[in-house]
Amino acid sequence: MRRLRSVPTSIRRPPYALDGIVPPPQNTITLHRTSEEIEGLRKAGKLARKVLDLASSLAKPGVKPLQIDEAVHDAICAENAYPAPLNYRGFPRSVCSSINDEVCHGIPNDTPLKSGDIAKFDASVFIREGFFGDNCGR
Repeated sequence: MRRLRSVPTSIRRPPYALDGIVPPPQNTITLHRTSEEIEGLRKAGKLARKVLDLASSLAKPGVKPLQIDEAVHDAICAENAYPAPLNYRGFPRSVCSSINDEVCHGIPNDTPLKSGDIAKFDASVFIREGFFGDNCGR
């Protein structure tokens, strides 16, 4: 079993953070949001984009996806947010990294990137207001 990166205790966690078990979805869909909820969604989306840009900027020959994961983890925690992939259904890292022919949701490893590699990242956050932000790109 892999050891998960630590998250400061002051940071709000999503329901699955401790045990990896995702609660069943609600049977209702909210079509109308308050202005505070919309602002929370925007905040989460902006932070997810910020850490996606960070991950992408670090993807250079010689850099290991595990190093990118560590930088993304630290950046998310520094914003008082939780790295949403961490322990989601047992996922062991804070960002998904899919290299070359890996389609999506790859687990960062210690294989250095090479010139010509196609690196894709899925950066997701859970903010203290209780909203998720999720972005994917390369």
